[in-house]
Amino acid sequence: MAPPRAPSGRRTAQQQLGQLGEDRALAYLLAQGLVLVERNFRCKAGEIDLIMRDGAHLVFVEVRRRAAGSFGGAAASVTAAKQQRLVHAAQFYLLRQRPLPPCRFDLVALDGDRLAWLRHIITL
Repeated sequence: MAPPRAPSGRRTAQQQLGQLGEDRALAYLLAQGLVLVERNFRCKAGEIDLIMRDGAHLVFVEVRRRAAGSFGGAAASVTAAKQQRLVHAAQFYLLRQRPLPPCRFDLVALDGDRLAWLRHIITL
């Protein structure tokens, strides 16, 4: 399900900032040598912002943006419930993959009102 839009049908300022953050994260990951497989994968289980390839690994990337660092910033905003939704969405995506590739979950956290600070957290 797509996020609600402003009454005019246009994206809200918050959605536009989210898109800019996702664009910045994608540019960073591409510069690191990852290859884009799919963007904004949606299913009944949830959404995955970016699905990338890093060598043989399939990488499920969550992009989080926070204007202020209060309450732990972007990285701390990934709750246990959000992690569970990501796992379920990844499992749904993997139903179409044969053979199953090695996988990992990464987080790209962007903090600051101008998305100035980017942190790439890799899980293995």
